[in-house]
Amino acid sequence: MTIKDAKAYDPWKTFSGPNLGYVMEQYDLFQANPEEVDPELRNFFEVSGPPSLDVSAEVTIGNAPTVQTGEVLPMKKIMSAVKLAENIRAYGHLAANIYPLKEEALDTEQIHFEKYGLTADDLRKIPADFICPESPNDVKDGYEAVQYLKQLYTKTIAFEFHHVNDLDEKQWLTDMVESGNMFPEVAKEKKALLLKRLNEVEGFEKFLHRTYVGQKRFSIEGLDTLVPILDEMISQTVQNGTGNVNIAMAHRGRLNVLAHVLGKPYEVIFSEFQHSPNKDLVPSEGSTGINYGWTGDVKYHLGLDKQITKANIQKARITLANNPSHLEVVGPIVEGYSRAAQEDRTEKGFPVQDISKSLAILIHGDAAFPGEGIVPETFNLSRLRGYQVGGAIHIIANNMIGFTTESEDSRSTKYASDLAKGFEVPIVHVNADDPEACMAAVNLANQYREKYNKDFLIDLIGYRRFGHNEMDEPLVTQPEMYALIHKHPTVKELYAKKLIQSGEFTEDEVKTVAEQVDTKLADAYARISGNKPEATKECNPPGIIEKGLPTIETAVSKGELVSINEELVKWPEGFTPNKKLGKILSRRLDSFGDDGKIDWAHAETLAFASILNDGTPIRLTGQDSERGTFAQRNIMLHDSVNGKTYSPLHTLETAKASFAVHNSPLTETAVLAYEYGYNVFAPETLVLWEGQFGDFANTAQVIFDQFIAAGRAKWGQRSGLVMLLPHGYEGQGPEHSSARLERFLQLAAENNWTVANLSSAAQYFHILRRQAKILEQEQVRPLVIMTPKSMLRNQVMASTAEEFSEGSFESFVETKALGKKPKAVERIVFATGKLVVELREKAAAEKNTDWLQIISIEEIYPFPFTGVQEALKKYTNLKEIFWAQEEPKNMGAWTFVEPRLNAAAPGNLSVTYIGRKRRSSPAEGDPLVHKNEQQRIMTQAITRNNEGEK
Repeated sequence: MTIKDAKAYDPWKTFSGPNLGYVMEQYDLFQANPEEVDPELRNFFEVSGPPSLDVSAEVTIGNAPTVQTGEVLPMKKIMSAVKLAENIRAYGHLAANIYPLKEEALDTEQIHFEKYGLTADDLRKIPADFICPESPNDVKDGYEAVQYLKQLYTKTIAFEFHHVNDLDEKQWLTDMVESGNMFPEVAKEKKALLLKRLNEVEGFEKFLHRTYVGQKRFSIEGLDTLVPILDEMISQTVQNGTGNVNIAMAHRGRLNVLAHVLGKPYEVIFSEFQHSPNKDLVPSEGSTGINYGWTGDVKYHLGLDKQITKANIQKARITLANNPSHLEVVGPIVEGYSRAAQEDRTEKGFPVQDISKSLAILIHGDAAFPGEGIVPETFNLSRLRGYQVGGAIHIIANNMIGFTTESEDSRSTKYASDLAKGFEVPIVHVNADDPEACMAAVNLANQYREKYNKDFLIDLIGYRRFGHNEMDEPLVTQPEMYALIHKHPTVKELYAKKLIQSGEFTEDEVKTVAEQVDTKLADAYARISGNKPEATKECNPPGIIEKGLPTIETAVSKGELVSINEELVKWPEGFTPNKKLGKILSRRLDSFGDDGKIDWAHAETLAFASILNDGTPIRLTGQDSERGTFAQRNIMLHDSVNGKTYSPLHTLETAKASFAVHNSPLTETAVLAYEYGYNVFAPETLVLWEGQFGDFANTAQVIFDQFIAAGRAKWGQRSGLVMLLPHGYEGQGPEHSSARLERFLQLAAENNWTVANLSSAAQYFHILRRQAKILEQEQVRPLVIMTPKSMLRNQVMASTAEEFSEGSFESFVETKALGKKPKAVERIVFATGKLVVELREKAAAEKNTDWLQIISIEEIYPFPFTGVQEALKKYTNLKEIFWAQEEPKNMGAWTFVEPRLNAAAPGNLSVTYIGRKRRSSPAEGDPLVHKNEQQRIMTQAITRNNEGEK
């Protein structure tokens, strides 16, 4: 065992040679008379206990290294030297040269040996490998080792590893730094490429600045090295065989990353600045835009795909995700991309994951990283079975400022990166003005991720050369900082000067590189400079999307359903299900008998099984999705003896695709974003996210607003994601009643998604199967379902086997037990979801209901206008039309359906509202008040000659 290993596991092995002999002598004295031993040493013996056998043997054999003088140092000096070395490692970053503007005061107190009561002579009496086992051969003693550590830990790259609790990881990281293995020699060819790239990065920004005066671009200047960092990271990753690199970033620097990392042609970017047509421009090799939405987005929100090919064979795909101005929310989306790219979903069971297939790179802002709660949510996903991606690499693009807010006003920590310490993520701080140090940081990040499959963070510290945008004047709020910035040379200038001074490049060579970049930019601009702005036009979706979904066959033969059903309750040999649950599930065998019915959860399992049989993979996640919040699903069973898990959907004989179900952390925003990303990257997969209660989806509103509802219109980003949101008023109070149906309807337009509230298990079965069948069609769209709670086991909601084998999804449903004499019907009550089921139950108990019909609107959006209009025509003596709902009048579906029902109503009839009055809170907190209100609504709806609330 080496000294460094011993330090990690045996405190006695921090001593060697004469020092060890001295400590052993003192231990003998301690055993005889503890009071005669130095207090510090006595405390050491009390805590550490006796020396191990191999320590004793080391003294006997005498094979440990000796100090140069043979003199034994006092115990306190030895311990102080050890503490000094450890504190250089732990606190060297406080004294490091990591700030380009030199604004931050450096703290060198922890690394001066005088603070520890040591002299240079004391340190020279200690072997070098006692202080730094990985030091170079020319480091001869403890003093030189200390100087070596100081030099390592205080230069333009600094390290924070002490919060990493895994001893093996911490030792590996330390060795990589102190051995110099993370600092490979940079060849001249690499330096030339770095210089060229820095010229391209700066030249591009300056060209935009002088050509498109006053236009926003959110320039990268001050963090120019972000681009070569991405170059190096992608190059190393792809060379190691990774086929997908997925990047998340906000708007700052995005245009530069698009141009130089993703290869978006300058001509295309220039044309976007001048609003001129760019469809005829030839993209650079392997680069294809993904911004094909009909309403579009600003240029610094757009993403891109790039294919890296070799010998006409695709080698890798690089994706920069579209991202609106919600900054950090794109992080979990990109991790969802990466998980989807890593998984093989072609066989039954859980998908097979290969983390080497994909890398997620998440670029953060220094104000947003500690400020946005989705960041810790995303870190929390990083090691969870259902979400880990084998480690993401995080980069903080650190401007040292927010919009106009300085760091001391935007966070309570020293560094923007400190949040990551809670997740034991290794952190490297690097000065953005040192490109070669940046390359070393990339090298360490990639090697750590490859070895340990965990997240790594690079804090790239620079500045922002202009204001938040190019129309902003930062001198108004940060006069001192910008006085420094205006005098500070660019990284291109600094690096060119360094290369010239070292003699590796001449001034003419450096000048030639800059001229070539300028020429390339000028030529690109010349090719589009004559283009006139594109004529404005109506932003309409493609006709195939406006037309809506085609008719889709979703029925499954009774024979196939029976076969599936029998397999679902066959436990593997040796598996012992929970006794009570086993009986409940076994009763499902009776569902296909003469009087049998299939409830909601059973219908869902049959839908999943039949979808797997069709070859469509499924992924379902949510806070309690394996069992189901209401103990209804039980798709992942637990052995009652040994706790082992088993899913019947993993062993179906006829399944042709994978099935993944995972309980999620208590998180909505990051998990929903992750599932959206997974679905975008695996469009053939039926991806479902389930809220524990529908109300909890409020927390994820930004994902609904900015991505799921609008992503296709803005960026052409297709999604078939399914969201299951438990909804219904059972007297459980305002936070366990409403999934805020009104919000989804308010966002509904251009066939952007389907919003459904269903009244039967068969309807759920068919809409799931329909969703699975449209996943890879042009008309695909997300699906929002208000799912039941108390209704899960209601037999009025259950369906017969024939409704599965012969039926199909219906956008509205007339109650079969009512309206048998259409001419006698005087009142029609429209409703949706749970209330429909309750109204049907109540109407069934009434004697004379010929005058009444109850129609359930199952698919609220797109609203089935034509079908409803036609259905109403047969009720020729209709006198009243009501809309009944549980939700307050300003919530639920009322404001959405009212104009549509009025337009569909025959003659002079208009729709009347029945329900709760307008409220600020979605539901009552008192169950008795709730019960009275619920009874009032239902009584009013089905009692003849009773006027509703206007």
